[in-house]
Amino acid sequence: MAKTRVVVVDDSALVRGLLAEIINRETDMECVGAAADPLVAREMIRATDPDVITLDVEMPRMDGIDFLARLMRLRPTPVVMVSTLTERGADVTLRALELGAVDFVAKPKLGVADGLRRLGDDITEKIRTAARAQVRRLPPAPGGSVELVARNASTPGLPLGRLSTEKLIFIGASTGGTEATKTVLMDFPADMPAVLITQHMPPGFTTSYAKRLDSLCQIRVKEASDGERVLPGHGYLAPGGLHLSVERSGANYIARVRDGAPVNRHKPSVEVLFDSAARVVGPNAVGLMLTGMGADGAQAMRAMRDAGSWNVCQDEASCVVFGMPREAIARGAAHEVLPLSRIGAAVLAHLRNTVGGTLHRI
Repeated sequence: MAKTRVVVVDDSALVRGLLAEIINRETDMECVGAAADPLVAREMIRATDPDVITLDVEMPRMDGIDFLARLMRLRPTPVVMVSTLTERGADVTLRALELGAVDFVAKPKLGVADGLRRLGDDITEKIRTAARAQVRRLPPAPGGSVELVARNASTPGLPLGRLSTEKLIFIGASTGGTEATKTVLMDFPADMPAVLITQHMPPGFTTSYAKRLDSLCQIRVKEASDGERVLPGHGYLAPGGLHLSVERSGANYIARVRDGAPVNRHKPSVEVLFDSAARVVGPNAVGLMLTGMGADGAQAMRAMRDAGSWNVCQDEASCVVFGMPREAIARGAAHEVLPLSRIGAAVLAHLRNTVGGTLHRI
C-alpha cells in the first residue's frame, strides 16, 4: 500500500522538524518535503506532487491564506492548517476552512515542541482524514470577498409561527462541518426554531466561529451557556472542550453545557447532544448529520428516529468526509439523504408541512 505523501510548510525550523518526525514515524505516511515559506513550497509541491500539505497560517514572503487561495484555485490539494491558539489564529483558520482547507491543528503559543508531540496522534489522524477528503477547486474571486447574505435578508415562504417554539433543530458535524453548518444555517429565516449545534472544535475556536455565523445568518448564533433558555430564532454552538445537551424545565427547553469525559473520543460529542434530543425532545426534534469523520452521533441519531424525530443526512457527493453521515445511514437513522445545498430548504418544507407536531400525510 502506497504511503500518504506529505509536504510540511512552516517558517519555524523547529516545527518543520517536529512535524516531519511525527509524520515519518507512521508506517502509512512520509514527509516528502519541508519548506520555510510558500514560494519554496510552490516549487516543492510541483516536484513531489504530495497527497496532503500541512500549512502554517502566518509566514513570511506570502501569507498562508493567500497561498491557500492560490493553491485551491490552481492545484486543489488536501490541506491541514497549523494554527495558533489566539483569537487572530482562530479567525484566520475559519477563513482557511472557507477557502477549502480540510482541517486544522491548533499549536500552543508556549511549549511548542512538547505541545506538538502530545498532539502527534491528532495530527497524523487529521492527515489520514485529509488524504481521503474530497477537495474542490476554488472559483476565481473577482474583487475580493463578499458577505453571502445580509442579516435582514428575507426568506420566501410562510412564517413558521408557533412551530418555532414547539420544534428544535439539532446539527452534528466534524471535518468539513464549519462550512456545511454555515450553508444550512444561512437558509434559515429569523423565525426558525432554536438550533443546537455540536461541531468538533477545540477550545478557543468556537467563540470566533459563533461570531462568524452570527454575522452571516438571519438567526442569532452564540456559544451555548449552561442553564440558558433555548429560544426560537437562535442558534447555540457547543463550546470547544465541553458537551452540549438539552433539558426540559417546565414549558421551556434549557441548554446544558458540561465538562466530562470524551464520548467517541470527542468533546463536545454529537452523541451527547443527539442522545438528549431523543430523551427530551422526541417527535419535536429535527436531526441533521453533516460531513465528518468517524461515527460520533450515529447511534444516538437512530435513537432520535425511534423517539419520533425527523432526520436528514448529508449525501456522499457533497461531503468533505462521508464518515458520520454514512454511519448514521447504515443504522437506519435517516429519513432523507440530501446534498448540502438542499438540506436547509428540506427542513423548512418539513416544518411547514407540520401542524401541532404531526406531519401532514397525503
